[in-house]
Amino acid sequence: MDQFASANIQFARNQLKNMEDFKQYASDFSKEAVLAIQRFQQTHPNFKETPLRRLKHLADHLGVGDIFVKDESYRFGLNAFKVLGGIYAIGQYLAKKLHKDIATLSFADLKASDVKQTIGHITFITATDGNHGRGVAWAARELGQKAVVYMPKGASSERIEAIEREGATVKVIDGNYDTAVRLAAETAEENGWIVLQDTSWENYEEIPNWVMQGYSSLGLEIVEQLAKIDAVKPTHLFLQVGVGSYAAGIAAFMTNYYIDHPPKIVLVEPDGANCFYQSFFQANETYEIVDGDLQTIMAGLSCGKPNPKAWDILKSITIGGISANDRLAALGMRLLGHPLPDDPRIISGESGAATLGAVYHLLTDQQQAPLREYLSLDETSRVLLINTEGDTDEAHYRQVVWEGAHPLHEQG
Repeated sequence: MDQFASANIQFARNQLKNMEDFKQYASDFSKEAVLAIQRFQQTHPNFKETPLRRLKHLADHLGVGDIFVKDESYRFGLNAFKVLGGIYAIGQYLAKKLHKDIATLSFADLKASDVKQTIGHITFITATDGNHGRGVAWAARELGQKAVVYMPKGASSERIEAIEREGATVKVIDGNYDTAVRLAAETAEENGWIVLQDTSWENYEEIPNWVMQGYSSLGLEIVEQLAKIDAVKPTHLFLQVGVGSYAAGIAAFMTNYYIDHPPKIVLVEPDGANCFYQSFFQANETYEIVDGDLQTIMAGLSCGKPNPKAWDILKSITIGGISANDRLAALGMRLLGHPLPDDPRIISGESGAATLGAVYHLLTDQQQAPLREYLSLDETSRVLLINTEGDTDEAHYRQVVWEGAHPLHEQG
């Protein structure tokens, strides 16, 4: 049921929410499980906690209690959070090849020369719109292995070059993201390579689950930082969604961690690739697939088919989904890049800024008053957002922030 709509957003209420359905997945994202994941990630010598920014003046301006933004543009120097999934999944794969528990291993253990002699040379292949592929390429290279990355047509040259600098071979295919996933899987089978994807299909579920768990450590880092700020608990969590693995990992951990009073979780995706919104809109137990070019400036969210496990998790615990146009992503980039005085500046790419653009629109457009009431967004709300990427396409970032591309309102 489509309850609320305007020129810039549509909202579909999730009528499938059922916490009982979530219980079957809860153990994978418990605090204990995610602590073990985080410990492995922290064994990399360049691991550093990314900052949690408080936009207090923007919160006052918008009439909510607080706005927090976790800034993943600092993660491992890769300008995006995605590496958290790649590094853990590759680590898990190598540990399994060695018949060892990853909880007993460090990053240095997996780089040891005797490990290479035991497992030999491995090529990991993945499909990406940019950030996931760069994270996989970096993790594979760091662990002495190879990576091949397939990208959809129209991929940014800057994102292609960033992946190539990590030592990967990049191939741009004539098709969308979902086509790239299929071709990567076919190529892996032909060559005996290992698919490292953040979405699953029949007989391919273990590695995507590892990727999802790797993302969930970001949630643990957030709650540890929030605990230092007057024991603040978020009331609302807005998450970007593409195939849904990142959103499911974070949402599952947060729901587990705040099990007595979990935040209201809202998904945000581009209107040109809104498979979760369409799935909520149809209110079927099975997800909907969106086909076509999936055109949007939010390249990291340009996906037409949900990860089945992510869908099962997110339909159980989210309140609904927002389908947003590109103008709101551009608005979010400008809001973060040009903050109110004394609020910190955050460099955010298109996908990273989509949630703030949507939240700003919800809180400032009078047409959204019924949706604000439905979501209980008011002066008591503590809103948590995650900037999933920095300016991964610098040329487009300047077009948006400097030159005003994709203005909120039509000109003339």
